[in-house]
Amino acid sequence: MPRRYLKHIMPDHKTMREHPHLQRFGQRLAEPKLWHLNRRSIAFGLALGLFVGFMPILGQMFVAAALAIVIRVNLPIAVMAVWITNPITMGPIYFIAYQTGAAVLAMPVDEHTFTMSWEWFTHEFLSIWQPLILGSFILGTAAAILGVLFVRICWRLIVIRNWLKRYKNKNGD
Repeated sequence: MPRRYLKHIMPDHKTMREHPHLQRFGQRLAEPKLWHLNRRSIAFGLALGLFVGFMPILGQMFVAAALAIVIRVNLPIAVMAVWITNPITMGPIYFIAYQTGAAVLAMPVDEHTFTMSWEWFTHEFLSIWQPLILGSFILGTAAAILGVLFVRICWRLIVIRNWLKRYKNKNGD
């Protein structure tokens, strides 16, 4: 079953509860639903992490952790899924999000150059924030839906494969 594999690769929930950055959540981390390895918890944990990962916000891991605690989905999966946007994928993902948002808002896609300065933030970012946020929301929602479907389909296929394997072993085929 997928559960065995996930138990093998995921950190122990006791270790996670004792992590210095997660201790601020206190007793809320003792909630068993945050650590369950079932189809629903993993699917919605992945969906939450993917959605938050597409949002252009700081502290995505902390936001995903806090929302996973509130919504009561698998915490480690939600936190790991935000890494869909990492230093390598962040540029292309946010560029596609900007293009998507601009297309929905019927705005022209302008060429923007990025420089790490306050001047860029106050001038350039103010002209792209609306299509960027809308595109990020659209792509995050699509990724969340696809993530749920992916987990549920894969989980079901693995369960069916295991049933067939047991049936063949039982009948001596």
